[in-house]
Amino acid sequence: MARKDTVNALIRRGVSAKVSEAIANANFKIGDLKKTPFEIICRYVSEEDAQDLLNKIGAKKIRLDQMQPAAKPKAAPREKEDKKPKARRTDLQIPQKVRPLNQQEKKVAEALGKKGQHLPRKLIEELAGYQDRLGLKAKDLEKVIDLVVEQYDLHTIDPNESIGIVSAQSIGEPGTQMTMRTFHYAGVAEISVTLGLPRLIEIVDARRIPSTPMMTIYLKGDKRGDGTYAKKIASSLEETILLDIAEVRTDIDNMKLTIEPDKKKLADKSITLDSIVLALKKERRLKAVVEREGDTISIKPETATFRKLQQVFEVVRDARIKGIEGIKKAVIKKQDDEFVIFTEGSNLAKMLENDHIDPKRTTTNSIIEISQVLGIEAARKSIIDEASHTLEEQGLTVDKRHIMLVSDMMTNDGDVKAIGRHGISGRKSSVLARAAFEITSTHLLKAGIIGEVDSLDGVAENIIVGQPVTVGTGAVNLVYSPSILKKKRD
Repeated sequence: MARKDTVNALIRRGVSAKVSEAIANANFKIGDLKKTPFEIICRYVSEEDAQDLLNKIGAKKIRLDQMQPAAKPKAAPREKEDKKPKARRTDLQIPQKVRPLNQQEKKVAEALGKKGQHLPRKLIEELAGYQDRLGLKAKDLEKVIDLVVEQYDLHTIDPNESIGIVSAQSIGEPGTQMTMRTFHYAGVAEISVTLGLPRLIEIVDARRIPSTPMMTIYLKGDKRGDGTYAKKIASSLEETILLDIAEVRTDIDNMKLTIEPDKKKLADKSITLDSIVLALKKERRLKAVVEREGDTISIKPETATFRKLQQVFEVVRDARIKGIEGIKKAVIKKQDDEFVIFTEGSNLAKMLENDHIDPKRTTTNSIIEISQVLGIEAARKSIIDEASHTLEEQGLTVDKRHIMLVSDMMTNDGDVKAIGRHGISGRKSSVLARAAFEITSTHLLKAGIIGEVDSLDGVAENIIVGQPVTVGTGAVNLVYSPSILKKKRD
């Protein structure tokens, strides 16, 4: 467009079309020509045409030797470098991310050190708490520590233990007893969350959007035990579109839309006509004039055609007037001494911006959304909590360490991966292990084409070729030597 404008402007000044095209093709503009040296213009047109061009646009001829070079900025005077080494700052402090041990915890840690034993920090804190509450003497504390260390050693994993297979069996066996059903919150059928086997499949498949996304929202402040206050907050969170609170009529004669709000619904949602007008004016897709006419609102498209009127109608009926996008419904339920809000739909990022909501306890069942908003560590914790809750709700007991192993595998590289051919199983280095999971022929054909090599390091590939697996007793080689045994006996 700029090139065409330059050509037209030069032709209007009397410059020939041929010269105008050449100047425009060189990406010159009229303002640039007045500052450009004559020699450079002559590279694209002849000297006669260049002189004629400058005369007709009223520009002076500038020679290259007449142009003054731009003055270089003076460099700031360099300070004399001090040859002496700079003294290290002593006021810097490394922040402590872990709370230091208190007096009781130090005593437990010292007792463990004397015995040459080690326990995790969490167990040390629990032992110190029991000692403080029960008033254990030093001898009694040592006996308790011995028993805890003994139990801790019993629960450690042996080298070359096939923890992956054990975890898979521990979760898969109870999983066959799970049912397929939904759970209704607060007795309201409209808000339900998928539980049982379908929910467990959603978790391990790392579904981007759950089949029934929902949030559990806790309020903060002194009013969290007030039912009226909780109902008001829940109402403000629900996404309200125009058709929920008003009727939209099409006036073809006047080529406009008329919105007739329901006064009762406006009162229930605490919405005014002015707020509706403001919300419609903020709607970017709406290319129309919005005006209030008494108790109604009129909307006229910028172009009075039937097509534009239909487009405006489609935008208006789905326009969001109030609430948070994605939150279809919100109900409240009293738990202990406070009211909790359960929502149909999820929008964690927007919800955490609300000043009335406790961000530390509010959560969603969408693991991918938690990963995007709060990070991979929060997503790992969410996988553990969601899977544990799903199993416990069915009355099934699975050691949390098995679920922790699954969550660690799903999140160990900073991204939430599914357990399947599109995730962990599909990324295995072994061709036979990938082929044993799904689409066998495709994996073998692709590996044959590109010349992959399988080193047979895992369990599945060794079983396929019929040799001992490198776990348990298969991880060591035993050599029987009768001569050495006879010498020992003698």
